[in-house]
Amino acid sequence: MSRSNPNTPQNRADWREWQLYRAITPKTLLFAFLAFVLLTWSANNTEMDKAALETGKAVLSIVGIGESDVLQGVSKFGAQAFPLQISTRTELSRVQALDLDNLPWLSYIEEGVQRKYNAFNDTWTEEPVQYLVEPIGYLNKVLWMMWETIEMGFWGTLISVIISLPLGILAAKNFSPHPVVYQIARSILSFHRAMPELILALFLVLIYGFGPIAGILALAIHTSGVLGKFFADEIENAPKGPQMALKSAGAHSLKVLRYAVLPHVLPAWIAYIQYIFERNIRTATVLGIVGAGGIGMELKGRWDLFDYGHVSTILLIIFISVVLLEAFSQRLRSKTL
Repeated sequence: MSRSNPNTPQNRADWREWQLYRAITPKTLLFAFLAFVLLTWSANNTEMDKAALETGKAVLSIVGIGESDVLQGVSKFGAQAFPLQISTRTELSRVQALDLDNLPWLSYIEEGVQRKYNAFNDTWTEEPVQYLVEPIGYLNKVLWMMWETIEMGFWGTLISVIISLPLGILAAKNFSPHPVVYQIARSILSFHRAMPELILALFLVLIYGFGPIAGILALAIHTSGVLGKFFADEIENAPKGPQMALKSAGAHSLKVLRYAVLPHVLPAWIAYIQYIFERNIRTATVLGIVGAGGIGMELKGRWDLFDYGHVSTILLIIFISVVLLEAFSQRLRSKTL
């Protein structure tokens, strides 16, 4: 029986095919080294190394080893954040049109003393003063501002849908009437997505002034770009079979869209709209920082005054509102999908 020669070209090719895969090669080592250098540079540039160091110090400080500025900052905030502030205490002289015989619910008058400084003779004097105390006055104020924030999210979402629905249809290749229209619609949606809500709110506050109008329009413009892209992509990815069947039967584009595409994409569209609504409410809490309405204005003001007890109340209301909204949204989605 003849034995094959392993040195023939054919046998050498077969031998190479049976070689094991080499996971570590000079190329992979070079790539890993370059990635390590890039990540190290980026971590230093973004102070991630400092964050890791300070976090490590905080962990050691918890177990009694050394001190940490991070832990001291957390402790300082925690000491001033509680108890939560839910009441208001206002001088009667600052309350307009107050009927002493018909005080607000749960409110009462409290006697107090106010100290005043006399700069001419460098003395302090005490004067009796009356205060209107509302035990849940601040809580009512925060709840009302949170409701305004939810309204901002609702109107921002509604206007966003009105803008994005026609643009989304025109931005779908299979239903756009012309390539030029398709490119224009896609460009508008991309421009809207590229403009962050906070930047838009800054410009709109200059135009409309402080208040929820600027926040609503900022939310609507940005999220219309997001929703429009979602709408267009779902239309383009819809099954082609039902569409071809209707076209072969003589149906025009609008009927194909109505009877073959919308039934398929509508559940996904509803899910997208619900997500954008939740997102808009969360974002609306931040837009108030630049004066665009909502609870963010109160949060920024109290933070600047170091009223951390009021800040904790605001954060708790925001958290509870978002959780309840998420539960409501999931329940609604289970019924609509």
